[in-house]
Amino acid sequence: MYDAAIVGTGPAGISAALNFKLHKKNIIWFGSKELSTKVEKSEKIANYPGLSMISGSELNARFVKQIEEMDIELTEKLVTGITPTGNGFMVLGGNDIYETKTILLALGVVSAKGFPGEKKLLGHGVSYCASCDGFLYKDKKIAVFCADKRFEHEVEFLAELAEKVCLFTTYKDIEINIPNVMHFNQSIKEICGQDSVNKIILSDGTEISVEGVFVLRNAVAPSILLKGLKTDGPHIVVNKNMETNIKGCYAAGDCTGRPYQLTKSTGEGNIAAHSMLEYLSELGKQA
Repeated sequence: MYDAAIVGTGPAGISAALNFKLHKKNIIWFGSKELSTKVEKSEKIANYPGLSMISGSELNARFVKQIEEMDIELTEKLVTGITPTGNGFMVLGGNDIYETKTILLALGVVSAKGFPGEKKLLGHGVSYCASCDGFLYKDKKIAVFCADKRFEHEVEFLAELAEKVCLFTTYKDIEINIPNVMHFNQSIKEICGQDSVNKIILSDGTEISVEGVFVLRNAVAPSILLKGLKTDGPHIVVNKNMETNIKGCYAAGDCTGRPYQLTKSTGEGNIAAHSMLEYLSELGKQA
């Protein structure tokens, strides 16, 4: 049982992780060791205190160095589900389940709705985890939506199992060259099926019969990730202490709303961590 789980490696997640480390808390931190692609791609950052006109790649490098110096471990698994348990939460990361007393969502901005039909058919042909569910589609025709180049190894894994893979990406420099993978320039408009997925409809109206759809994004929409979580469009609703409507669950950074600024995210990560520390202290008194 961890004291806290952090989901996301942007400035909010980093800020919280550093605070937990200083307070000697037992945490698990989910995200990419490359940290935030948004930060990395920033040409110049002019409003980060003490670091005038620093590039995003330079700032990310400093983040990485600080994380290494503080000896904070990162778990590179996509979190696809969070379930309250009464005394904490169960977190599904990849194929594994982790238990934590508190959780911080520092997801960045994730589409609140996804594709039409995605939420309805989740677990009935729609999956977010290739290694978890790929075996279910051996010798079958599937569609894969890949939102980030770093997930291409998962597409290749699925191609080894499936008869045919219809691939849709948000980028052009694709490095996959496998005979049974067909890349489409169209986008997915809708995922269809009654009890399970049976087809997808493309942006030009074309219908393609498939038995499964894998959606490979950097993060899962908050409303899908944690049922009952209060959201406002793509944003998680929080109070001034970064508390959500679910006790023990906090949120910080771009996922809580504008302005989408590094300084705002860093500050919210700090506030969330201290709110969680107070909550953990109260739990300790009740034990």
